[in-house]
Amino acid sequence: MKTSTLRAIALGALLGVSGFVGAAHAENPMVGGAAMFEDKDIIDNAVNSADHMTLVAAVQAAGLVETLKGDGPFTVLAPVNAAFDALPAGTVDNLLKPENKDMLVKILTCHVIGAKALSTDITKMAMDDGGTHEVTTVGGCKLWLKSDGGMVTITDENGNVANVTVADVLQSNGVIHVIDKVLLPKM
Repeated sequence: MKTSTLRAIALGALLGVSGFVGAAHAENPMVGGAAMFEDKDIIDNAVNSADHMTLVAAVQAAGLVETLKGDGPFTVLAPVNAAFDALPAGTVDNLLKPENKDMLVKILTCHVIGAKALSTDITKMAMDDGGTHEVTTVGGCKLWLKSDGGMVTITDENGNVANVTVADVLQSNGVIHVIDKVLLPKM
């Protein structure tokens, strides 16, 4: 399945989700050309971001929609489409195969922290820990959060570093931080 097919699947999901009600928080950033509403959950907002169609399709394939619509709180580190496109050719298509669902779930849950952590929280935790704060994700992966000069970075178990490009997108069940790389568990 090509990335364009994934985007088509995600667009279908977008059309299947009810429209927005309410107003966006004045300070909530737009993501992928769409307003993000603080009174909507992670899924209801993510499906509207043109930058997260691959992520939404992967979350659907992994059966994690209901989880991320749950009460939380969650901090989701949300890779953009270009982050998935940067993976080796065929990786996303392979992960979306039913026989690879467990691996897909593992990778996606390595992007979820079981707490609400705003960028100011991450900065404080990193400073309190000497510059880097280690967290364990919902998927059991270790990530290292760092804040330097107002820029938050996340390092995965393989040493890959993702930059937070849009921070503090408030949700009814947590917060999203948009990142520019896919974080991978140690294989």
